Formats: sequence, structure tokens, C-alpha cells
Amino acid sequence: MTRPITAGVDGSQESLAALDWAAREAVRRKLPLRVVHAWRYAEALATADRDTQHGWVSEGVREAVRTVSERHPELTVTTDLVEGGPVHALSAAAAEAEMLVLGSRGHGPVVGFLLGSVGQQVIAEATRPVVLVRAGDQPTAEAAGRDVVVGQHGGPEDSAAALRFAFETAAARGAAVRAVRAWTLPPVFAYSPGSLKLLDEAGGLEPYEKQALAEALRPWRERFPEVPVAEHVEMGSAGQVLLSMAGGAQLMVVGRRAHRTAVGARIGSVAHGVLHHADCPVAVVPHE
Repeated sequence: MTRPITAGVDGSQESLAALDWAAREAVRRKLPLRVVHAWRYAEALATADRDTQHGWVSEGVREAVRTVSERHPELTVTTDLVEGGPVHALSAAAAEAEMLVLGSRGHGPVVGFLLGSVGQQVIAEATRPVVLVRAGDQPTAEAAGRDVVVGQHGGPEDSAAALRFAFETAAARGAAVRAVRAWTLPPVFAYSPGSLKLLDEAGGLEPYEKQALAEALRPWRERFPEVPVAEHVEMGSAGQVLLSMAGGAQLMVVGRRAHRTAVGARIGSVAHGVLHHADCPVAVVPHE
């Protein structure tokens, strides 16, 4: 089954930027584009019945799609107006998509959180990658020699989903991948005879981290030999190290554990920090 790239739109400038991003990515990957708008009948508008309100929403979506279709005449576009809550509608759309693309409001402590409650819930619930794009995103950044930056942690399997997404995206764009692994000094009680032996064989902490990153990248280098790869290992918190790379990124890719915790689904601290502060589009990729 061919999965489309799906864009969630609501008429805002942020969602229109997300729609443009999704359309460009669909063209690169030779995939169809699906546009989803979740809406609810507003009983407070006594002068407009359900059909009238549906017509207003439909026209707004058609206008946005018309602009995209004119820019990309080769692109196959479908639209779906789903009546109901946006979290359920967008999460369901994501499950059927190659990726879901959403708009974001802004970033930084002055502007406020990057994500509203809908975006946070959709990212936490989605079983497929979700890309966040803010208003003002320019396609020029995708052709300015910038890298697709991806965070790697743990063993090869822990970041396999994020690495796969990063390499596939870079291959479609003719871009390079910059793989980033952050490390910190573990507490003394974390050392065990087995871990000390591994560290000794690797020559110390930093060489061990570099070796771990190289091993995680090896299968993806082999699968995508045309994609240039830069490896970056740095001591520090994962969020801070990744954000230091954002200025030279056309896309930032981070992972998120897909299983639910006792308090429900969560985005994770690293993904949340990157989403909050990164200037470039951010892809959050769930993994087991």
C-alpha cells in the first residue's frame, strides 16, 4: 500500500506553511498528498446551519489545495474534511500516512510553547513520524547546503527508526546526514565490571561513544551509499547538543518512545526541548 504524505490544515499561516512543506516532500518522494481538516459544527452561529458551515470550511481547504496544485501540477492531491475532534482525526490520519505534517505557532520562552495541546497530543499518540513546520518556513533552506540532522542514542536498534527517516529524507533531497550523539559522565555507581571492560577496550568514554555511533550508522551507510554522512559526538545534554546543530539544519529528526507510560503517552524531554527551541522543521519519529 502506498502511504500518502498527509498535511493537517486549519486555515492558519502555520498550517499553510506545513501544507507547502508536505507538498514539496511528496513531490520529492513521488507520493500522493492528502490534506486533512478537522472541524466541528458551531451551534453558536445561529445564522449558519451545518451545511453552510461545511461549505465555508470546504472552500477554505479548496483554496489552499488550489494554490499547492498550481505550484506542483504533477502532484496527486486528495482532501478530507473530518467532523470531530482534531486530535482523534489527525492521529487517525497519521496512522495511514508516510508522515503527518503540522504547523506550529512559534518558539522560545517569549513567544510561548511551540505546540498547543492538540499538537502535543497528536505527536504523543501518533504511530508514524510527525513533522512540525512553523510559519515563514522557506524552501530555500532545503537547497542551501544544509544537513538533515538526526539524534542517535543507545544501541543501533534504539535509533533505527529515526536514522531510517533521516537517511530516506536526505536521499530524496540530495542532502547530507549529520548524526549527533551526546554523552555525559555516568555516576560512579553506574560502572560495572562489564561496562568498565567495554570502556577499556574502546580506549575511554569518548572513543566508546564514537564507536557506538559508527556502529549504529553502519547499516544505513550501506543502504544509502549516495548520502554523505558527518558524525558528531559531544559531551553534554542531548537536547542542548542537538539544538547547537539546528542553525545548519534543513530538518531535525528526533526519536520518541512509542509505548505509553503510567501517566499516558508522552513526547519525551529531548523531543520536547528541540520542538520548543529549534528554528528548523522538526520530525518526531516513534520507536519501540
